[in-house]
Amino acid sequence: MSTKDWLEKDFYKVLGVSKTAEPDEIKKAYRKLARKFHPDSNAGDASAEAKFKEVSEAYDVVGDVKKRKEYDEARRLFGSGGFRMPGGAGQAGGQGFGFDVGDLFNRGGQPSGSGGGLGDILGGMFGGGAGRTTATTSTARPRRGADIETEATIEFAEAVNGVTVALRMTSDEPCKTCRGTGAKYGTVPKVCLKCEGTGMQTSVQGGVFAMTEPCTECKGRGLVVDQPCETCHGSGRGQSSKTMQVRIPAGVQDAQRIRLKGKGAAGERGGPAGDLYVSVHVKPHRIFGRQGEHLTLAVPVSFTEAALGAEIKVPTLDGLPVTVRIPAGTANGSKLRVRGKGSVRRDGTKGDLLLTIEVQVPHELSDEQREKLQAFSTASATDDLRAGLFGSP
Repeated sequence: MSTKDWLEKDFYKVLGVSKTAEPDEIKKAYRKLARKFHPDSNAGDASAEAKFKEVSEAYDVVGDVKKRKEYDEARRLFGSGGFRMPGGAGQAGGQGFGFDVGDLFNRGGQPSGSGGGLGDILGGMFGGGAGRTTATTSTARPRRGADIETEATIEFAEAVNGVTVALRMTSDEPCKTCRGTGAKYGTVPKVCLKCEGTGMQTSVQGGVFAMTEPCTECKGRGLVVDQPCETCHGSGRGQSSKTMQVRIPAGVQDAQRIRLKGKGAAGERGGPAGDLYVSVHVKPHRIFGRQGEHLTLAVPVSFTEAALGAEIKVPTLDGLPVTVRIPAGTANGSKLRVRGKGSVRRDGTKGDLLLTIEVQVPHELSDEQREKLQAFSTASATDDLRAGLFGSP
């Protein structure tokens, strides 16, 4: 990403959030926009594809704590087109002066004092430090590929046990026809004469400040082509759609974001590939729930089973039922534990199955049932169970 992008693009506006938005708010806004403009949902819509790239670019900056801090600082210092000095623009003690913003980043000279200037403070901001801008650093340096965001929806059991899913992704990568050169087959690109291959140009703002930005002739590449590639039209980049088999680990939670290093867009000039981020959505189960590494299950039992005790069978997620003993006198809402029948942990062991006992009270009674329950009530008559509710405060 170029210096000009950092200074001129309002990434907060792109995501529709305020500059003081919390990280969770930023992530929520990004996910909403990414789903809306994702190429898979807008096949053949170039404007949606461009918007998806713009949203991803914005989140890559303000969604990262370190990059966001650097971006905010850059906008504060240079957002108006020049370095902001206290006491007025371009005046110090009533005397006019001029300097090159490049000096702030130690370009073309030695740093003053023992520090490295603003280049040290904002070193990672513009893609690799504050050294002298040369043809070597601008055009030959490897460039890391972009990160890719996608989503996957899986079943409850798949989230518990892990699953491999096929994801279809569209990303930006070097054009396969010209292999990233941008030139027609049989020709080669030439060094840009305007920037002499650096990919950057310096312009003077108001006769006082000098601003370095990507070259308008070569668009920051440092190279120009006389005969553009017919596939990418000279950009050197193309769209790639591919299906990738991705392993979702056991124990993944709903809305969890998984990072797969090196599975994003391909890099340029031998640079490493970006990362793939998968937001996982887990469908709810008909009877089972989750509590961290444990599964949960509500188990209905009859009044007599709870009072007298019983052995009952309960289902497990793997389909094999287990026998559980209900102790005599079990109260409604009691908790029982079946060890090793829960979700898979990172170390390969399993959590537990937590049972909640729900005592069922019959809605209708036969004459015989009513008679016997009445006899039971008479035989078990005790002091008033609710007497304590009416005691003195």
